[in-house]
Amino acid sequence: MSGEPLPDIRSLSLAEIEAFFKRSGEKSFRARQVDEWLWRKACRSFGDMTSLSSAARKCLKENFTFRVLRLEKIQKSKDGTVKAGFLTGNGNPAEGVLIPSGNRVTACISSQSGCPLGCSFCATAQLGFLENLTAGEIFDQVAILSEILQQSANSQQQTAGTRHPLSNIVFMGMGEPLLNYENVTRAIEKITAPGGLNFSPQRITVSSVGIPKMIRKMADDGARFHFALSLHAANNAKRDRIVPVNRRYPVEELTEAMQYYHRITGRRFTIEYILLKDFNDSVQDARELAHFCKNFPVKINLIGYNPVRENELSKAGTGKPVHETGFDAPDKEKINAFKAFLESRNLVVNLRKSRGRDIDAACGQLAGKL
Repeated sequence: MSGEPLPDIRSLSLAEIEAFFKRSGEKSFRARQVDEWLWRKACRSFGDMTSLSSAARKCLKENFTFRVLRLEKIQKSKDGTVKAGFLTGNGNPAEGVLIPSGNRVTACISSQSGCPLGCSFCATAQLGFLENLTAGEIFDQVAILSEILQQSANSQQQTAGTRHPLSNIVFMGMGEPLLNYENVTRAIEKITAPGGLNFSPQRITVSSVGIPKMIRKMADDGARFHFALSLHAANNAKRDRIVPVNRRYPVEELTEAMQYYHRITGRRFTIEYILLKDFNDSVQDARELAHFCKNFPVKINLIGYNPVRENELSKAGTGKPVHETGFDAPDKEKINAFKAFLESRNLVVNLRKSRGRDIDAACGQLAGKL
């Protein structure tokens, strides 16, 4: 042995697994069995692959690792929201959330453990960057949250329903998805593949604060999922304060990237805008947002800020406390005035209701507190 670490089985393509079995003297159809176990049946250990011989499973275990996301804790909010606390293969925290709304349930998932971007209103930013999640770990969040949802339905003696009870998947949990682009897009490929979870890409949304070169790449790659831009301020002075990456990629550069995205894809995208009390919630702020939106067809999601509470992280995280950010929730009257101004400019506006505040599962509150 060379002493190099064993590769993760889920980092290999089907062709690479076929080549491995051929070298090992096994029949090539074993590779398709493995691929089915990994991505359609969403197993999380070699021992689960019961259609393989014990010798084949032993061979896999001797030559590969199987890095998986471990479910550590489940919390349920009084409004029905469920937060799942995970640990990565390296022991770092990640969180996923199930958000019910009528007959729909959305899974909000993470792309990184922690986040490197340092947005001043966000609890995740206080963790700093811990690691990128692998494609398999991102995939695991969807599979595990689906299992939690199915178990909940069964316990309530409800009809099991379709193979995938989730209505939508949003990459709006921990991390910046476009800084983990390869793993995010590979995970989406497996989530949407007929040989995977067969989930519609039209029901997946990837949210980013805006990395221009990656937005262009996403357009060039013909990404089939929806895109949401987390803007939160439409002028550089304010956005610099709350989204530090804006100092590198100012609003003007972001505008050009989004114009390119629309020109290449022909798609409308979503703008996510968190309203912070007495900071970005005035009619003048709404006017600046409307001016930004003149450049392309969009719909706007307004989100009232969810205050970050003081707490101590478990040792599964960084061990550092999460501090209050200095921002607060906006007044209802200002939210209504902001929304009304945008609508007067013929913009499509939705006011998103925050869910799971009591378990720190709402937008901006995820901090790996296991």
